[in-house]
Amino acid sequence: MSIQGWWQELFAAIDGRQTQAFVGFLGKDAVFRYGSNADVHGREAIAAVVDQVFATFRASSHQLQRCWEVDGARIGQGVVTYTRLDHTKVALPFCNVLTMSGDLVSRYEIFIDPTPLFA
Repeated sequence: MSIQGWWQELFAAIDGRQTQAFVGFLGKDAVFRYGSNADVHGREAIAAVVDQVFATFRASSHQLQRCWEVDGARIGQGVVTYTRLDHTKVALPFCNVLTMSGDLVSRYEIFIDPTPLFA
């Protein structure tokens, strides 16, 4: 599978709000960080945090603009459009840096300013 296809599958799980499919991309002891929040360790804890995040908005749609693989990392840049609970939409730029261990993500870092989502 191409790197772009891999990212599309990952974002399909997220945009489909399929928490278990999402954590299936992660190693057992993965570390996850969203924005400036604290690191979350392990699939179960990550799944709980992801479910909490999903509860704060109605829907999301990721548009990948560029992606790279370099030195054991996958980097994806794009725009995510969130549909808020009040049905308004906000589009935010993001950059995800994923450290890979084989085919699984060992560290998932989302560089985003989610402030406009909650404004």
